Amino acid sequence: MTLRRILSAGVVVVRHEQGEWRVLLLRAYKYWDCPKGMVEAGEDPLATAKRETREEASIEDLDFRWGETFIETEPYSNNKVARYYLAESRSGDVKLPVSEELGLPEHQEFRWVTFEESQALTVPRITSVLAWARKCVSAGPTV
Repeated sequence: MTLRRILSAGVVVVRHEQGEWRVLLLRAYKYWDCPKGMVEAGEDPLATAKRETREEASIEDLDFRWGETFIETEPYSNNKVARYYLAESRSGDVKLPVSEELGLPEHQEFRWVTFEESQALTVPRITSVLAWARKCVSAGPTV
């Protein structure tokens, strides 16, 4: 029997600040990740990624300067796969809104960190996603 693949989608949100790139990380309990969530039936993964970034961090000014390219994680936790796109937020204005389902914010904290700082906070699955994002950012925009 083959397990059904469960897809979530999110955005590695970056911004250029004080001469270097920083990445947005959100903390839920002890786990740091980028904004992401489950792709709903019939929903385009990129639309999910944008929606989740808006719902989890209140960021809407996403510039997909590197196109719609993405990276996916290896399957984890019940065959779940996370797809991440890369976008810049010029404002960097993050708010952690209260989730209607939970009655409190989905995340307890956010940080804008350098790619180097992110390595100490993230698990290997996310560290590899951020290494991909760093390589894309270093190569420059594609669109």
